[in-house]
Amino acid sequence: MTHYLLAYQGGSQPASEEEGKAVMDAWIAWFNELGAAVVDGGAPFGPSASIASDGAVSIGGPSALTGYSVITADSLDAAVALAKGCPQLAANGSVDVYEAIDVM
Repeated sequence: MTHYLLAYQGGSQPASEEEGKAVMDAWIAWFNELGAAVVDGGAPFGPSASIASDGAVSIGGPSALTGYSVITADSLDAAVALAKGCPQLAANGSVDVYEAIDVM
């Protein structure tokens, strides 16, 4: 099995505590559906910084990423099929699926 990084972008924030609970319930249900394929449920991202090749640091870098998860699947197509159920999509966000290439 190969590891795949799911990189989340965008998405709307829950407008109320009740909506927030419904969103969390959707994520938990999706992770339960994926079962053993979930390697790391991940986390949402907070403030960021970017480091340029010259070492210059910019706080609040230009990334649009909002979070990540790591799953396993037999192929990129299989990982994409699993990602299609992600609650991020229901929040008008997007999911990029990256194969993690094992170099060790």
